[in-house]
Amino acid sequence: MGDLPIPTSGFTLPDPFIHPLTLGLPNADATRQLGISLGKTLPAGSILLLEGNLGSGKTTLVQGIGQGLGIKEPIASPTFILLNEYPEGRIPLYHFDLYRLDPSEVEALCLETYWSGGEYPPGIVAIEWADRLSYIPPNALKIQLTYTALGEREVCLRRSEE
Repeated sequence: MGDLPIPTSGFTLPDPFIHPLTLGLPNADATRQLGISLGKTLPAGSILLLEGNLGSGKTTLVQGIGQGLGIKEPIASPTFILLNEYPEGRIPLYHFDLYRLDPSEVEALCLETYWSGGEYPPGIVAIEWADRLSYIPPNALKIQLTYTALGEREVCLRRSEE
């Protein structure tokens, strides 16, 4: 058998989230492990829109992302302070929690400064309670965490519609 030709230019890998991907997460450790994988592989400029009920695993997932990025500082939900910045990892992590805000208050925060590449170094922007946003950022990855009938978590990852 001969060697297969491998394209060397003009070739890009397909977007793994062009079609929704649903995974079962039997426990919090599985949720954290998914986050670790995302933290190790997502590029700078990634925007994660985290949706799910209270206790569905949004913060646990972000803790795993931080671990995958190599962040040593403990990652806590920024529910009362809205934003935690973690600059010391492979790339920065910007962790927002919009739970206590309505869409007009969210708009006043000018969150786009974190992904526009101007004021802040490019990193991963993780937004809990992203349904509070008045618009969907371009090329964001929506991560919907839910509970199954058996009490386990399930996650659906998909690209946002622009």
